Amino acid sequence: MDKIRMTTPLVEMDGDEMTRILWADIKKLLIEPFVDLKTEYYDLGLPHRDETDDQVTLDSAYAAEKYGVAVKCATITPNMQRMEEYHLKKMWKSPNGTIRSILDGTVFRAPILVDGVHPTVRTWKKPITIARHAYGDIYKNVEMAVPGPGKAELVFTGEDGQEIRKTIHEFRGPGVLQGVHNLDSSITSFAHSCFRYALSEKLDLWFSTKDTISKTYHHRFKDIFEALYEKEYKQAFADAGITYFYTLIDDAVARVVRSEGGFLWACLNYDGDVMSDMIATAFGSLAMMTSVLVSPSGKYEYEAAHGTVTRHYYRYLKGEETSTNPVATIFAWVGALRKRGELDGLTDLIAFSDSLKAATLDTIQAGIMTKDLALLHEGEVQGVTSRVFMEAIQARLVSLMQARA
Repeated sequence: MDKIRMTTPLVEMDGDEMTRILWADIKKLLIEPFVDLKTEYYDLGLPHRDETDDQVTLDSAYAAEKYGVAVKCATITPNMQRMEEYHLKKMWKSPNGTIRSILDGTVFRAPILVDGVHPTVRTWKKPITIARHAYGDIYKNVEMAVPGPGKAELVFTGEDGQEIRKTIHEFRGPGVLQGVHNLDSSITSFAHSCFRYALSEKLDLWFSTKDTISKTYHHRFKDIFEALYEKEYKQAFADAGITYFYTLIDDAVARVVRSEGGFLWACLNYDGDVMSDMIATAFGSLAMMTSVLVSPSGKYEYEAAHGTVTRHYYRYLKGEETSTNPVATIFAWVGALRKRGELDGLTDLIAFSDSLKAATLDTIQAGIMTKDLALLHEGEVQGVTSRVFMEAIQARLVSLMQARA
């Protein structure tokens, strides 16, 4: 078979640990034999981020802005343990947080469903999609350790020199401080993205914050959503037969667990991070969830929503075979290649992406899967290593591509 040609590169953001190993195998087994892959490569592995003082993360985000479509491997956000393990110059911030703050937009995450793996929440019958605001909050915070007694203040100095000053706390001893921020423009983009996605997918939209406690910060989100809905989207929602619903996040969690699913749940940045992990795990596995960042200007960054699978990586370094689930990472490539095909008018690339997705799901439906899914599956299945699983996908992909030729 002739390889499928690309005209515009994808921005490829490589990552860390076990997902970095899977990343290379996915390219070698499932993409490069079929596609003349064109990427602009950025190594976001923690050692290289440290070497470049994290400039590589900024460069990758600006490249995503330039080319419009990126695909990202899972990366490490270092803590003190990682700083010592990797001998880092400093405790670098989340690369996801950096990229999202540059691209802005909204992260949409949805579970990947397969027959034989049922949600642990018995009422769930349809997928629940998380819309996660991708700017600000604790991912772009400023924090400090307070050494002893004293007064902490929140101060804003306007361009005209006028100050607004509020006391945060009068410390009687050591403690910690954190300052977070957000932008009306980013909140507005988040709201537009959520309303438009709900309309495009014909999904009810739920939005939740904690505005009863955060009467300024969280309330700002609530007010912007409500104003936009009333002004621009209320009639369109009525025409589509869908609803917009706001509630406090604690009430939303209770409602979600009692629901049958089938809606879009919009959350603030950290709320969305936590709730998407909960949704993914309850539907089956963290490795069975799609994730895409969509910017207001129509830029796309596809990624796996899980971490770098450190425990398996340490086993891999000992020479042991692992059964790490690569599905979310495969689907990140599927989404990025398909979007590149759509934007460039490459029907062959779109068809290949659809075939790779189908081959992956068909392999699982045939009873061949990694052990995390095998433990959850209710039928006769074979739990295999990552490599055997991907080789089985490759065999099905070859058949599908030959059938299309």
